[in-house]
Amino acid sequence: MKHLSQTLIASLMAVGAASAAQAGGPVTVAPEPMIAAPAPAPGTDWSGFYAGGQLGYGDGEASGAASGDGDGFLGGLHGGYNWDLGSYVLGAELSWDATNIEEDGGAGEVDSIARLKLRAGADLGQNLLYATAGPSWMHASTDGGGNYDDTGWFLGAGIEHAWRENMTVGGEILYDRFDDFDKTGVDVELLSIQARVSFRF
Repeated sequence: MKHLSQTLIASLMAVGAASAAQAGGPVTVAPEPMIAAPAPAPGTDWSGFYAGGQLGYGDGEASGAASGDGDGFLGGLHGGYNWDLGSYVLGAELSWDATNIEEDGGAGEVDSIARLKLRAGADLGQNLLYATAGPSWMHASTDGGGNYDDTGWFLGAGIEHAWRENMTVGGEILYDRFDDFDKTGVDVELLSIQARVSFRF
């Protein structure tokens, strides 16, 4: 009888414990899986030397002692150096382009143009948005065998994207101005847009 009582008490205690668990006893909850935040885009240190090439299209206009319009392609080489100062970038660049920008009617042609570019821009991580300005030098010729050279100025804007660790691609739009070109009394304006590829080292 005593053994039966002990068995009955043990059974009742087991049933009570099970009922307590179902009625709100401590329940182990599996932790929810953590979702990792997306990694930030890698930054780019724009400091250092670079060199590359460019190709594009230019539209020129002459006014003053003679007038005319002309357009054509231009392309060449560039090289420079950037200083990355954190949120902004300063730089200097030399560029040279050969052109076939010919005046309507074929009276004259722009043969080449070179520029010393001072650049200042915003460091946007893998992108660099910048303004540029400085002196420019143009060589032009005429069908009669005349050759003319003069110094003017330019201003413009551009953007570069760090496509690879040591390679950038971008574009640039520039406005060049030459007053009284080589003392001919002719003022020359040139608007150009070019695609660029640069290699950093």
